[in-house]
Amino acid sequence: MQMLDFRTLLVESGLNPTEVNLLRHRPDGIVDPFAAWKKDRQAFEAYQQVQKVSQRSYFSRPIWAAFAPDRRGRTFFVGLYDAALSGPLSDGERDPLTNENFNPATAERYLCSRRPELSDYVGRLVVDWGAGTRAWGQKGTASKPILELLRIVEEPAFPGYLEIIQPLSAITTLPDRWVEFLRQGRGVYLLTCPRTKEQYVGKADGSDGFWGRWVNYATTGDGGNVRLKSREPSDYQVCILEVAGSAATPDEILGMEVRWKRKLQSREMGLNAN
Repeated sequence: MQMLDFRTLLVESGLNPTEVNLLRHRPDGIVDPFAAWKKDRQAFEAYQQVQKVSQRSYFSRPIWAAFAPDRRGRTFFVGLYDAALSGPLSDGERDPLTNENFNPATAERYLCSRRPELSDYVGRLVVDWGAGTRAWGQKGTASKPILELLRIVEEPAFPGYLEIIQPLSAITTLPDRWVEFLRQGRGVYLLTCPRTKEQYVGKADGSDGFWGRWVNYATTGDGGNVRLKSREPSDYQVCILEVAGSAATPDEILGMEVRWKRKLQSREMGLNAN
């Protein structure tokens, strides 16, 4: 049986595929673009409106069909847009997703407005982008078989504190429900450097729990720690070693942290300085 194709949906909605660009967005530093879209669609669309001058050929058609991959590699349809080149950027503008400075010499802005066609499929439709994932900009006539249509825009269930294993770059894109759990949780966590394989044991005992501590690392790159400051920036993997009880005092959480430093020898063979 022949699979339904995305270009068929374009035709059935009254659009000419030759006038459509297919754009599979992969923002630099964003591990899960689909989660970033779900977290803040407005910021994702603001990111989409700024593109490199050298890649203008990708955006030559007046309609954009935007897609975003998730952590599992599935490619989700996230919207149809009317798009038109607007002009250069101003100095000091920042990427709303990564907070990095845009370069006005190499980037330009497009005016994008949502189209109503296929709105029922936004965030629910999964396509097979094909083997050429590096070719993130393609013509609307390209074949994109439809693999799945979810009943709702899914938000994965919280897996439990001890099952959390995430790169710091993904922390700000976690589902809202996960964030609430992480705000409430306090205890001991582990950072692992993917380059040097060194470990850092830390504690979260503040009002925003694990979430607040990890966001600080994601924002600053080092969380104020001496040995982390001395290293090149890295996308540390973070996980939770032990969760403190709701009545645990800061001193008790400190004691938990000290035990884990001894167990993992993170002072002698890791990144802990004390």
